[in-house]
Amino acid sequence: MSTRYNAQALKEFASTLFASTGIASDRADTMAEVFLEADLMGFTTHGLNRVASNLQWLQSGVSRLAGEPHVLLDRGNILNWDAEFLPGPWVVSQAIDEALARVEQFGVVSITIRRSQHIACLAAYLPKILERNCVGILTCSTPAERTVAPQGSKTPLFSANPIAFGAPAGDYPLLFDISMSATAGGYVARAEREGKKLPHLYLKDSEGNPSDDPAAFANGGSILPVGGMDHGYKGAALSAMLEVLSMGLGGYGRADDVAQDDEANSVFLQVIDPQAFGDAQHFLRQTEALTALWSSCESDGDGEVRVPGKRAWGLRRQQLQQGVSLYPLIEGDLKALARTYGVPFPQPIG
Repeated sequence: MSTRYNAQALKEFASTLFASTGIASDRADTMAEVFLEADLMGFTTHGLNRVASNLQWLQSGVSRLAGEPHVLLDRGNILNWDAEFLPGPWVVSQAIDEALARVEQFGVVSITIRRSQHIACLAAYLPKILERNCVGILTCSTPAERTVAPQGSKTPLFSANPIAFGAPAGDYPLLFDISMSATAGGYVARAEREGKKLPHLYLKDSEGNPSDDPAAFANGGSILPVGGMDHGYKGAALSAMLEVLSMGLGGYGRADDVAQDDEANSVFLQVIDPQAFGDAQHFLRQTEALTALWSSCESDGDGEVRVPGKRAWGLRRQQLQQGVSLYPLIEGDLKALARTYGVPFPQPIG
């Protein structure tokens, strides 16, 4: 049985690390909560795994310790913010709070954010929206990043461009967080660090040949779009759509001088109140039926048919009750941070 840690203790540990940089304690708490949420649901490449990079950004000044986002536009149900390199997990959490405060009045609230420091796991922001019985859509792109090559090209153009979606649906929500690349950069980096090949040919080398070797990406290659070598035009089209929503509507991206932006994100988020369209129970009846029918589909193999959200939500419930099982590399990295910063690492609970 793997070692488990109390979720609240892990959150307090990460928050203490962030607060050591001089950032306000409430902002440190918010950042820690976002990273913990990712691990609770099993999105381990973009959860507590990102504590170290965020600490470095806060210490170096790449992330601003204080200040508020610059409001470029506010039309009630549509807002455009310039985060000016505030910590991504904090500024996106603020945007979601703002959207939830307005959604009862407007029904649908959409917010774009430019120059937000890296926002990590998009799914981590969904529980707060779902707890209000609302639908959440989040996507982001990275103007300074070019890692994904369009189909038929060996020149990387897009960033990974993830999208997360959550909708209430009974015992568990319909929920997913997927990149428009065949695999996320975090998995490529993890495989390289562990000296492993990727499970499939998710990459191209610098000559455009398919590869499963992380070294191919590190040496000038690219990640394939969703759809791979055969149907990658679909992933490329979706990548373009998400860059339009985030960079285009936000008014900052590929057309600008972004060389110094590093991992800073352009963000699009939308919160929808189903009650704005009619009786919320009618909405829930439909989403419950969808997930039930999906789950009852006959498997074409030995495994259970996978309904997006069921596994993540079940894992979240389990880990909140029984403790969090950390990915081994993450556990080691956090213990190293504990030694470096003199912050006690939580004791295991089992």
